[in-house]
Amino acid sequence: MSGQNNPTALSATYGKRLRFGGRSLAKNLIMPLVLLAFAAYLVVGIVTMTVPAGTSFPGPGFFPGLIAAGMALFAVLLIVRALRTPHGEAESGDESSVGVDWASMAWIILGFGAFIVLLPWLGWIIGAGLLFWAIARGFGERRHLRSLIIGLTASSLVYIAFDMALGMSLPSGILGWEF
Repeated sequence: MSGQNNPTALSATYGKRLRFGGRSLAKNLIMPLVLLAFAAYLVVGIVTMTVPAGTSFPGPGFFPGLIAAGMALFAVLLIVRALRTPHGEAESGDESSVGVDWASMAWIILGFGAFIVLLPWLGWIIGAGLLFWAIARGFGERRHLRSLIIGLTASSLVYIAFDMALGMSLPSGILGWEF
């Protein structure tokens, strides 16, 4: 990565602890709480979903259930980490203050927005590939062609897995593929 990079990506790369002022515990608990809230939302959706009688395994709630369980597990691990991390003032030079990188946030938010709006026309493969590229760009990746190739490959594999293994079709869009 070169040029201006996302400061949070750099902190993960260099292992420096970030200082968020005197409220570091509260700020370290924001993401785990958001993950727990979204996991709870998924669980409510799974429980209240109408599943036709005779639906075989894995069923429509299986993969959302795995995602909810994974998010809950990550949230718990983040909470434990936040509670075990000392929150007093660290030694000078151990911490860096971090602000919001608005350009990075814009790439991620606009990428999701474009994905949502363009999915019916572009289809899953192209849409998810472009979403991967936009998020990678937001996190500071500057090798655009590489990101796009990885995104298109991953989205193609997911498309094939959902269609062939689960019998669920994702939007094919302009490609018009059906297996």
